[in-house]
Amino acid sequence: MQIYARDLQRKLKAPHLPLYWVAGDEPFLSQEASDSIRAFLRKQGFTEREVFSVEAGFDWDNFLQLAGSLSLFAERRIIELRFKNAKPDEAGKKALEKFLESPGDDTVVLIIAPKLDKAATSTKWFSKLIADGLFVQIWPLKREELGGWLNTRLQQAGLSANREAVAALADRVEGNLLAAVQDIERIRLLSLEDASDKTLDAAAILELVSDNSRVDQYGLIDAALSGETQRALKILAGLKAEGVHPLPILSALVRELDSLLPMLAAKDKGQNIAAITKAARVWSNRVGAVSAALKRLNRDQAWQLLHHARRIDGAVKGMNAANPWDELSLLTLRLSGKRLASNSQAHRGAQTA
Repeated sequence: MQIYARDLQRKLKAPHLPLYWVAGDEPFLSQEASDSIRAFLRKQGFTEREVFSVEAGFDWDNFLQLAGSLSLFAERRIIELRFKNAKPDEAGKKALEKFLESPGDDTVVLIIAPKLDKAATSTKWFSKLIADGLFVQIWPLKREELGGWLNTRLQQAGLSANREAVAALADRVEGNLLAAVQDIERIRLLSLEDASDKTLDAAAILELVSDNSRVDQYGLIDAALSGETQRALKILAGLKAEGVHPLPILSALVRELDSLLPMLAAKDKGQNIAAITKAARVWSNRVGAVSAALKRLNRDQAWQLLHHARRIDGAVKGMNAANPWDELSLLTLRLSGKRLASNSQAHRGAQTA
């Protein structure tokens, strides 16, 4: 049986099935689905668990021997197979088919794997395999779905938040659902005892999830927009020292530049900056930083910064020889209003650094 993750709890009913397969590239949702299946099986008496990483050369004969043998402690057992690739090789397919021919009542196989494409799920082999099992395909949340997901999580934590607060949280977590859950737990722990009777706004959300001992890309962006060059570079250096990957930082900068473009277009039409930020629904705690950038930048400069960001993306992905962190420093300098000798000279300097 093939189901969506949202239907999993409803489908986890006794009697148990011999095979459960969770496939997807969203780590947190895959983990949650796997945890739900394990919890259900524990209630069915499956208290023993053996975990294997399935890579090239995996011994499928050993898997069949284990699946066909009695547990050392005569307990029901889960054999958990964590696939490196989306689907098993031919030996793996045959082994799983053989297991399902006579699975026994004391052994269940749980497969956790990357996302399977439509071509794989349309094969006769796959259809035959999950006829007696349960296949859960995990899809990453779309941007427009994240707000609803976060709102549900906030409610489950006993918290109420308005639309702007949920949007602020969504922007902060950047689709990282594990970070979202951690932030919500932090909000719950730091809220006042009567917080459940209050509706949190954007300012409250950002204050509750902020950690003054830790720098993040949002502080970097606001410092750069405000023209605080030294502070922005210090934050960037801190992120590098913490081992943060450059791509999330770049993504946040690109999104900010994308949001500035229509505001800069409105500025070119003669609208005043206060009206522009109000129409764009810029949060009150960011109006100062965004206004400073709007006064300093024009559309051509914003597009140049986006082109620079595209080069950095290539550097991160190994498509050019530039150093991503040096390039991020240059981009931060330019966004904060620091004049460089020339774009081409700056770019060449970053490549030779």
